[in-house]
Amino acid sequence: MKILKSSQIREVDKFTIEHEPIQSIDLMERAATTITQWINKNIPTDKTIKIFAGPGNNGGDALAVARQLKEFGKEVYLLKLTNNLSKDCQVNLDRLQELNIKVNEIYRKDDFPAISKSAILLEGLFGSGLSRKLEGLPKELVQHLNSSGAEIIAIDIPSGLFGEDNRGNDLNAIIKAKQTLTLQLPKLSFFLAENEFYIGDWEVLPIGLDEGFIAKQKSDFYYITKELVKENVKERSKFSHKGTYGHVLLIAGSYGKMGAAILAAKACLRAGSGLVTVHVPKVGYEIMQTALPEAMISIDWSDVIFTNVANTENFNSIGIGPGIGTKQNTRKALANLLDSLNNPMVIDADGLNILSEQTELIAKIPKQSILTPHPKEFKRLIGESSEGMDRIQKQVAFSVQNELYVVLKGAHTSISCPDGTCYFNSTGNPGMATAGSGDVLTGIILSLLGQAYEPKLAAILGVYIHGLAGDIVSCKIGKEALIASDIIENLGEAIKKIKDI
Repeated sequence: MKILKSSQIREVDKFTIEHEPIQSIDLMERAATTITQWINKNIPTDKTIKIFAGPGNNGGDALAVARQLKEFGKEVYLLKLTNNLSKDCQVNLDRLQELNIKVNEIYRKDDFPAISKSAILLEGLFGSGLSRKLEGLPKELVQHLNSSGAEIIAIDIPSGLFGEDNRGNDLNAIIKAKQTLTLQLPKLSFFLAENEFYIGDWEVLPIGLDEGFIAKQKSDFYYITKELVKENVKERSKFSHKGTYGHVLLIAGSYGKMGAAILAAKACLRAGSGLVTVHVPKVGYEIMQTALPEAMISIDWSDVIFTNVANTENFNSIGIGPGIGTKQNTRKALANLLDSLNNPMVIDADGLNILSEQTELIAKIPKQSILTPHPKEFKRLIGESSEGMDRIQKQVAFSVQNELYVVLKGAHTSISCPDGTCYFNSTGNPGMATAGSGDVLTGIILSLLGQAYEPKLAAILGVYIHGLAGDIVSCKIGKEALIASDIIENLGEAIKKIKDI
């Protein structure tokens, strides 16, 4: 799913109106209907809903919902900065008045209503077309709603939040929604961590905008959907064998950190690898043979760390990093490994930490390889970021400059590509913020790369499957109890679920 700029979404609206064809007021009615249906499904009817509308089309949506809601006690408020409303907002105001539904007009601060914490606030003050920070009466109203303690549902986007870049915005003039009902497409700002406080949970509500015209819009940002994943997951042939599904080499583990090697290797196998060889120091031999008899073992010269791997020619893909440490001999071994490889590989954890301290090695990484940093590793590797938008821009620039894929782990894990595009994940939950979760992801991506998925798809599918397995676990045992091994044990169910979509 494309993530379009606010200006592009306006063009899609315009095209849909002209070519469906449909009147703009009818398109607004359609949007309002989807919102009303969501409210009817998710909000108890004994709740009082206070509806706040602005003077533009976002306000028109809110007023249309006010008319459509039948079972709820409701109060309607209209922010009047001038006597001029958008055409469709005015139409919906007239329709309410024809039904003798009272609309309370807000001209000044004294017009703000008292709000109980038990109320539900539906806000449509300003939509995604907002291009300047709120001030004056609009800012005061936003602060009044936020300070009420009531649950706020935002229509399309929390008022005051820009659709893309919020650097320079007034963060004290943005609605703090518990739920955002965004229309047709998500906004880029939804994927930046610092905006979670304003957006809350969000859901995309389709309103029938022209899909063909959306497909023609240029965008560098995408949201990973289950449909994209399903159409790219390969089916297994009846006459295939273990060699069909790749032989991968995982270089992982050191004294005291063999758990990382076990988790990553087991995830490799669970994600479908035909053969997995794990290169470990001597101290890890019995541990790996006992914990994971399905894996083969390559033994390092060193008792306790990674110092050398003799042969890398017979593997379909290679991954390195989980638990290897950053000792001097390990640094040399990574440099030597990079000198010997040409095919895309996966680098994680301590492999990334070594790169961040020896940045000259970055140029040696095989093109199209996949790096999987968590935020601190990313900071060490690429540098400090002022906030989310700056971080995404630096991530994409790094991928383009070095011809590498970067999987920046976190909520809505972002995958930047050498062509300048960036994909945001749609699966996963906070319970996955647990030790070893990243090692599992490394194993999954390495497995897919070894199964001859293109690096871009290996990263996208790996991230989605990893998150989906975590979601399945969370539904079973909750977020707090989730551990990395649970993700591995539910990979099969996750892959099956994708195929059954």
